[in-house]
Amino acid sequence: MRIAVYPGSFDPLHIGHKAILDYLTREGGFDCTYLIVSPQNPFKDPSKALNARRRYEAACAAVSRHPELKVKVDDIELGMDPPNYTIRTLDALKQREPENDFTLVMGADNLEGLPRWRCSRRILTDYEIAVYPRPGYDSEALLEALREHCRHKHIRCHVTLINAPTVDLSSTRIRKAAARGRDVSKWLM
Repeated sequence: MRIAVYPGSFDPLHIGHKAILDYLTREGGFDCTYLIVSPQNPFKDPSKALNARRRYEAACAAVSRHPELKVKVDDIELGMDPPNYTIRTLDALKQREPENDFTLVMGADNLEGLPRWRCSRRILTDYEIAVYPRPGYDSEALLEALREHCRHKHIRCHVTLINAPTVDLSSTRIRKAAARGRDVSKWLM
């Protein structure tokens, strides 16, 4: 099976994430998407790991309200030692399910920093990457810069842009609005 691997903090899971999941289900050519709730992104505050189980359970509840999506909320990272590096997750999935092909799904905002990720050469070489647009980021220019980096370093680069919808919303914005007492339910998945 062809599996899309969509990792993130998902704090909270919102309609922008749902738009990506809809695209992956309907147009992405994937048999299923694994939504991976990351306890601790190495580039973010380590205290985020404290609410990982709550975020995982909230993601399960949100996905259950959308049976039309071919999505499985996967807890693979919850059992891994932090910080959670993408290469470790992809390798663990491949070891667990060697018969499947895994494609990492990420926003264009991650393209510029990808060469600094742990084992980025292996991620780029061993796995396909599907990149969705993000507001304020020139996906084409960022992809070309990454491809140039790969050519310079002699790295095979399996990265493609996907035509997923762009939703100008972030989990940070939702958390700030909720902290100010605003009703954020219209933004949640």
